[in-house]
Amino acid sequence: MNRIVILLLWIGSIGCVQGQDFHFSQFYAAPLYLNPAFTGSTEMTRMGINYRKQWPGLEYDFNGYAAFIDHYSFDLRSGFGLAVHSFNEQHMNLSSTEISFLYSYNLSLSDTWNLRMGSQTAYVMKNGMFDNAMFGDQIDVFNRTIQPGSLDFLNQIDPFNYLDLSFGFLLTTPDVWLGGSAHHVNNPAIRYAGETRQDLLNAKFSVHGGVQFDLEPQGYWDTGNEKSMTIMGNYKAQGPFSQLDVSTQMLYNQLIMGLGFRGIPSNNSIPNQDSIILLFGVSLDDGLVFGYSYDWMISNVGTYTKGSHEFSMRYQFLAGNPRLRNRRDRVLKCFKSLI
Repeated sequence: MNRIVILLLWIGSIGCVQGQDFHFSQFYAAPLYLNPAFTGSTEMTRMGINYRKQWPGLEYDFNGYAAFIDHYSFDLRSGFGLAVHSFNEQHMNLSSTEISFLYSYNLSLSDTWNLRMGSQTAYVMKNGMFDNAMFGDQIDVFNRTIQPGSLDFLNQIDPFNYLDLSFGFLLTTPDVWLGGSAHHVNNPAIRYAGETRQDLLNAKFSVHGGVQFDLEPQGYWDTGNEKSMTIMGNYKAQGPFSQLDVSTQMLYNQLIMGLGFRGIPSNNSIPNQDSIILLFGVSLDDGLVFGYSYDWMISNVGTYTKGSHEFSMRYQFLAGNPRLRNRRDRVLKCFKSLI
């Protein structure tokens, strides 16, 4: 019965698997996945990895991986990046891997305001097996059983590939930023349902921003400690689906603590509360940043799925001659320790 309930909730909450992108709760720890305009945004050389294990309470895993590297050139006022993202679901062996090349240009509007415009070109490889697929006519809700056969049929498909284009902008000061991105703007064709049918991947739009406040030392013993609080949010929409994440993070010297909320905006009477996100991290002086978060699901699905775990690691360092171009005081401090 639990399997039937989970399946119905899963179908009702996310619809077709190709209709909605995978997400990271630590969305600023995967900056190149969030917005191509974040390429080179630290004005340093940066590399990072992300891992998300979603719904560990189920019999089959939902996993997401990301790895990226980017670099900012002061001479060209440009950021260059390379990213690899991979997502898989074990029940039907659905997998997606993309290799992305990213570029951004930084336009100085004043001494403190900058506008970054970014683009992303990705080569995407998808695959899937439907041996374990379950269809609606197999579910007998009244008898609480699952029938072995189905009148529906899906042809086996070969792996397929496509080109994916995305764009974004990022308006920044040392303490405030506002960005927007549009992914899959070319609406690439996907064909999970067989070679004779092709569906178009919906474009995904995202608006995100934040503000950072420096907290003054409260006493003599706090002198020398770096203290700040950051409030941030990310709203995204893709086809009929939308999602809102809001969170706050506190940095005290090298310790990062955070609390977030995820809701799924809806026009019907279904409750839209999804998760409370608990976050912990460490930001070291040598440029290493580690993060861990747990999604404590407060929706009905959470009882069976057991939330989600997410890990991130990032290393950022200076390149070139630090006395001439890559000064630490030029680095956008709001992106130094975010996870």
